[in-house]
Amino acid sequence: MVPEIASRRHLEVLNPLIDEAVQKSRLGWQDIGGVCVSYGPGLVGALLLGVAAAKTIAAVRRIPLLGVNHLHGHIYANFLEYPDLPMPALCLLVSGGHTALIVMHSHGVMELLGETRDDAAGECFDKSARILGLAYPGGPVIDSMAREGNPSAVHFPRALSEGSSLEFSFSGLKTAVMYFVRSGGLKEHSLSDVCASLQKAIVDVLVRKTVAAAKRTGISTVLMAGGVACNSYLRQAMKTAAEANGLELFRPSPVLCTDNAAMIACAAHHIFQQSRTGSPLTLDVCPGLAI
Repeated sequence: MVPEIASRRHLEVLNPLIDEAVQKSRLGWQDIGGVCVSYGPGLVGALLLGVAAAKTIAAVRRIPLLGVNHLHGHIYANFLEYPDLPMPALCLLVSGGHTALIVMHSHGVMELLGETRDDAAGECFDKSARILGLAYPGGPVIDSMAREGNPSAVHFPRALSEGSSLEFSFSGLKTAVMYFVRSGGLKEHSLSDVCASLQKAIVDVLVRKTVAAAKRTGISTVLMAGGVACNSYLRQAMKTAAEANGLELFRPSPVLCTDNAAMIACAAHHIFQQSRTGSPLTLDVCPGLAI
């Protein structure tokens, strides 16, 4: 991902996209009561363009501006399909840039229980795929190839899997894949077996820590969010673990797990219903915004 190219592309498509969205909604500008925008975390150039466009619309139309934490948006993707989710809820947020366990106490009120110390799970998928010579993005490719492989063929490390920590670490796993390839491991194992084993190493840790967090907090409602929540092995493993531990699991459809505007709008709607206040027109971007 080249930040400058991404920002330039945002500039090229933003206005046509807004026009298309208004037309497809079959609403006029007079029907729109507010405008929301993700102000972080993310690439600073792309964020600046989105926030500038949202501020302009809010100022010209004299409607509320609603800044949304992008990570909260991922969690709210669940409410698009399950509007009456019980709270508090425990959420596993797992994406290319973030891996975290979060308690959602009420709308807009989040508590971070643990997050990755280094690489996120999605980053581990993508960088491991590059090491293995696979296409980008690596997560979907590994998910597809793993279906034909043996997840027990290769033992990869599972960092921070022991003890009571709710933090994650995937940089060591990525390094293990690199040394596996350098030592000629691909001559002894099929690529499908390696993908299945790598995927299992990541998913085992995600599921184990989610169940541990649910037991520690006493929360029985479990949510999944983020791009890696599309992973078919993770979705099935989490379902099996939830059933075995008496947890109620909610997972957005895969199309709602990856970045989308609907989740940002959903988060803005619910938070605005609670506070009835918007963001000031001085809203600034925050590339490193925390959960």
